[in-house]
Amino acid sequence: MSEIMKNIAKSEILNLKEQVSYMENQVVSKTLVQNQNVNMTLFAFAKNEEISSHESKGDAFVLCLDGTGEITIDGEKYILVEGQTIVMPAGHPHAVYAKEQFKMLLVVTF
Repeated sequence: MSEIMKNIAKSEILNLKEQVSYMENQVVSKTLVQNQNVNMTLFAFAKNEEISSHESKGDAFVLCLDGTGEITIDGEKYILVEGQTIVMPAGHPHAVYAKEQFKMLLVVTF
Protein backbone atom coordinates (compact mmCIF):
# COMPACT_ATOMS: atom_id res chain seq x y z
CA MET A 1 0.00 0.00 0.00
CA SER A 2 1.41 3.38 -0.94
CA GLU A 3 1.77 6.18 1.55
CA ILE A 4 -1.20 8.58 1.62
CA MET A 5 0.46 11.59 3.27
CA LYS A 6 3.64 12.89 1.65
CA ASN A 7 5.97 15.88 1.81
CA ILE A 8 5.23 16.45 5.50
CA ALA A 9 6.71 15.16 8.75
CA LYS A 10 4.65 12.71 10.77
CA SER A 11 4.31 12.42 14.55
CA GLU A 12 5.60 15.98 14.83
CA ILE A 13 3.84 19.25 15.67
CA LEU A 14 4.11 21.57 12.67
CA ASN A 15 3.07 25.08 11.76
CA LEU A 16 1.41 24.64 8.35
CA LYS A 17 2.29 28.09 7.05
CA GLU A 18 5.98 27.32 7.59
CA GLN A 19 5.76 24.22 5.34
CA VAL A 20 5.72 26.24 2.10
CA SER A 21 7.82 29.30 1.22
CA TYR A 22 7.16 32.43 -0.78
CA MET A 23 9.10 32.92 -4.00
CA GLU A 24 9.08 36.22 -5.87
CA ASN A 25 6.68 36.35 -8.84
CA GLN A 26 5.53 32.74 -8.32
CA VAL A 27 2.84 30.51 -6.94
CA VAL A 28 4.51 27.72 -4.97
CA SER A 29 2.60 24.55 -4.13
CA LYS A 30 3.33 21.51 -1.99
CA THR A 31 1.06 18.48 -2.31
CA LEU A 32 0.34 16.67 0.96
CA VAL A 33 -2.32 14.17 -0.21
CA GLN A 34 -3.52 13.27 -3.69
CA ASN A 35 -5.83 10.36 -4.44
CA GLN A 36 -9.26 9.67 -5.96
CA ASN A 37 -11.08 11.02 -2.88
CA VAL A 38 -9.08 14.02 -1.72
CA ASN A 39 -6.36 16.44 -2.78
CA MET A 40 -4.66 18.45 -0.02
CA THR A 41 -2.15 21.12 -1.10
CA LEU A 42 -0.35 24.04 0.52
CA PHE A 43 0.09 27.18 -1.60
CA ALA A 44 2.24 30.32 -1.22
CA PHE A 45 1.36 33.15 -3.61
CA ALA A 46 3.67 36.09 -4.18
CA LYS A 47 1.83 39.43 -4.20
CA ASN A 48 -0.32 39.87 -7.35
CA GLU A 49 0.04 36.21 -8.41
CA GLU A 50 -3.08 34.21 -9.19
CA ILE A 51 -4.74 31.02 -10.29
CA SER A 52 -7.13 32.06 -13.05
CA SER A 53 -10.79 31.11 -13.18
CA HIS A 54 -11.52 27.41 -13.55
CA GLU A 55 -13.94 24.76 -12.26
CA SER A 56 -13.28 21.71 -10.10
CA LYS A 57 -15.12 18.39 -9.97
CA GLY A 58 -14.89 18.47 -6.17
CA ASP A 59 -15.77 20.92 -3.42
CA ALA A 60 -12.67 22.98 -2.58
CA PHE A 61 -12.12 24.06 1.04
CA VAL A 62 -9.65 26.97 1.39
CA LEU A 63 -8.05 27.96 4.71
CA CYS A 64 -6.01 31.17 4.75
CA LEU A 65 -2.76 30.56 6.64
CA ASP A 66 -1.07 33.94 6.06
CA GLY A 67 -1.61 37.24 4.29
CA THR A 68 -4.66 38.31 2.30
CA GLY A 69 -6.25 36.46 -0.58
CA GLU A 70 -9.11 37.29 -2.89
CA ILE A 71 -11.31 34.34 -3.80
CA THR A 72 -13.76 34.76 -6.68
CA ILE A 73 -16.70 32.34 -6.93
CA ASP A 74 -19.28 32.76 -9.68
CA GLY A 75 -17.99 36.30 -10.25
CA GLU A 76 -18.38 37.36 -6.59
CA LYS A 77 -15.21 38.38 -4.73
CA TYR A 78 -14.44 37.35 -1.13
CA ILE A 79 -11.45 38.55 0.92
CA LEU A 80 -9.77 35.99 3.20
CA VAL A 81 -7.30 36.78 5.98
CA GLU A 82 -5.40 34.45 8.29
CA GLY A 83 -7.67 31.95 10.03
CA GLN A 84 -10.62 32.43 7.68
CA THR A 85 -12.01 29.80 5.34
CA ILE A 86 -14.37 29.47 2.39
CA VAL A 87 -15.63 26.60 0.26
CA MET A 88 -15.55 26.90 -3.51
CA PRO A 89 -18.36 24.57 -4.65
CA ALA A 90 -17.79 21.91 -7.28
CA GLY A 91 -18.79 22.88 -10.81
CA HIS A 92 -18.68 26.64 -10.14
CA PRO A 93 -16.04 28.92 -11.69
CA HIS A 94 -13.55 30.16 -9.11
CA ALA A 95 -10.18 31.92 -8.98
CA VAL A 96 -7.57 32.89 -6.39
CA TYR A 97 -5.63 36.18 -6.35
CA ALA A 98 -2.99 37.34 -3.85
CA LYS A 99 -3.75 40.95 -2.87
CA GLU A 100 -0.54 40.65 -0.85
CA GLN A 101 1.57 37.60 -0.05
CA PHE A 102 -0.91 34.82 0.66
CA LYS A 103 -0.62 31.25 1.95
CA MET A 104 -3.47 28.79 1.93
CA LEU A 105 -4.33 25.17 2.53
CA LEU A 106 -6.55 23.74 -0.20
CA VAL A 107 -8.54 20.57 0.47
CA VAL A 108 -10.57 19.27 -2.47
CA THR A 109 -12.97 16.38 -1.85
CA PHE A 110 -14.35 14.24 -4.67
